[in-house]
Amino acid sequence: MIKVGIIGGAGYTGGELIRLLIHHPYVSVAFIHSRSNAGKPVYAVHQDLLGDTELLFSDSFNDDVDVLFLCLGHGESRKFLEENEIGEKIVVIDLANDFRLSAQSSIGNRKFVYGLPELKKDAIREAKNIANPGCFATAIQLGLLPLAAAGLLNDVYTTGITGSTGAGQSLSATSHFSWRANNIQAYKTLTHQHLGEIGESLTSLQQKGKIDLNFVPWRGDFTRGIFISSTLHYDFSLNEAYKLFEDFYGGQRFTHVSRQPIYLKQVVNTNKAIIQLEKAGTKLVVHSAIDNLLKGAVGQAVQNMNIIFGFREEEGLMLKAAGF
Repeated sequence: MIKVGIIGGAGYTGGELIRLLIHHPYVSVAFIHSRSNAGKPVYAVHQDLLGDTELLFSDSFNDDVDVLFLCLGHGESRKFLEENEIGEKIVVIDLANDFRLSAQSSIGNRKFVYGLPELKKDAIREAKNIANPGCFATAIQLGLLPLAAAGLLNDVYTTGITGSTGAGQSLSATSHFSWRANNIQAYKTLTHQHLGEIGESLTSLQQKGKIDLNFVPWRGDFTRGIFISSTLHYDFSLNEAYKLFEDFYGGQRFTHVSRQPIYLKQVVNTNKAIIQLEKAGTKLVVHSAIDNLLKGAVGQAVQNMNIIFGFREEEGLMLKAAGF
């Protein structure tokens, strides 16, 4: 049994992480930190957990834990580690973007490993600090990694649509129900913050030839999930492309290749990534779908924790999709 602490437990990612960890067979949750909710029962904030836990939020924390999850806003994780002394033996798993890029992956004696299991599993297994990938970054990379490994990436044109939970819990002009309902919008066209981490992963596999990723993200009229479509030039057959993907992901616990059309409900509420391919002429289209809060955030974080501590990857993560 390992002891876990959570910093920033009141938001969407914090709530989903609590939901996973209180049912994990090898985890004891030692504390859940939230200054604004200190003293309140967790279920008073995350009402879906009523009847599941009697834990209270705390405004203090201790380092008598094996793992510390940081569910803080972007830029806040580095500040937290600078301001608080955390024992070097504690595994830190950060869900923000503070340590994802190689040039920013260190703080003091801590060196963060990029936590995409399908790419970095051996390094994760030996790691003490994990920079959990971004949600869009996870979905896009899983659709492109096999092609990068084969040296086949060139100009890639990617569109992706995400649910409103991807914007976090704080209200903004574009996260109100009255704005999101019956509405979609492109945003951060060609400038999304996840492009840097995607680029580093792809070029680590394909070091020759320029990879030009053109990404247009969309805000969707739903709460959870990400659906990605990436288009590129490809001279081989669809069957050869499928074999490339099936060989690359063979043995991976949560990434699956489908030869049938895929859809978002297959992955919502799960830690799965599902990939489908289509081909027209010399154009290959790679579709990939994930739940942004699970495989795109806390599910992948728990998967990384499982790998580090030698548990089965699926411990605490056997979740059923809301298929209907």
